[in-house]
Amino acid sequence: MPELPEVEVVRRGLVSWVRGRTITHVEVVDRRSIRRHALGPEDFTGNLEGARVLDVVRRGKFLWLPLADTPAGDTPAADRPPVPAVALMAHLGMSGQLLMQDTAVPDEKHLKVRLRLSPAAGMPDQLRFVDQRIFGGLFLTSLIPTEDGGPGGLAELPLPLIAEEASHIARDPLDPDFSFDAFYRRLRARKTGLKRALLDQGLISGIGNIYADEALWKARLHYARPTDTLRRSEALRVLDAARDVMTDALAAGGTSFDSLYVNVNGASGYFDRSLNAYGREGQHCKRCAAAGLASTMRRDQFMNRSSYTCPVCQPRPRNGRW
Repeated sequence: MPELPEVEVVRRGLVSWVRGRTITHVEVVDRRSIRRHALGPEDFTGNLEGARVLDVVRRGKFLWLPLADTPAGDTPAADRPPVPAVALMAHLGMSGQLLMQDTAVPDEKHLKVRLRLSPAAGMPDQLRFVDQRIFGGLFLTSLIPTEDGGPGGLAELPLPLIAEEASHIARDPLDPDFSFDAFYRRLRARKTGLKRALLDQGLISGIGNIYADEALWKARLHYARPTDTLRRSEALRVLDAARDVMTDALAAGGTSFDSLYVNVNGASGYFDRSLNAYGREGQHCKRCAAAGLASTMRRDQFMNRSSYTCPVCQPRPRNGRW
């Protein structure tokens, strides 16, 4: 499952290719990939064709393209910019890819939806949604005002609007409008394990299993640490660690364990080569080894997944119940 850095890599790539361009034609190759659009393929294509992409927005792992009816040749007055009411939502699922391709490039084996875009110098003219496992999909959604009045998510032109399906999730650590004070108050009130809290998208979004393990390792905290015992300095430490880990992953293009995650140019990330905790069961802890200590990374079952920790520099708390 792509995590926040992977989705942000896709967002940044899409912005430079699709922003300001008009969707001229839509081809639904596999109806299963628009199953979340309840009104069906005809409504899906009818609402997209002729719409102009205003931006690409991300909150947590959610990604959407706000749309306007203003034709590409029209220039709205400076004091009356178009205010989008709908957006194209992209859910990548386990294997979804958004690829920019020229018409001359042969179709990918698992092509599901093709969007043709208005011409732009030196840019591909198709946005293709490819999905091998078909857990992802595209659909149209309404944009609604944000609860706090701030931007809906990370974008080039921040607007106080958010895709309705994403309105229930909290801001993520890379969001400029993220409030540490509000996060800490809610964290302390949770009375749960620290990793469970980090994975709670209603508390803080965008941190998945891989980056939670990496952030906790970097912060020297165990996943079972009760949140109601967490000091402010410790909460800040794990939040800073999550930011650092995800920023490093962004610089590396994301974390890829196979060919299913790629950015808009089809290139995989390589942050997995820099992982310190996740997937390292039975290997030496890098930090302890550097300090001359002998310790071996362990794996525990956690919420039908796995958690990787060092028993020396991330000791399990005596009162850890999660």
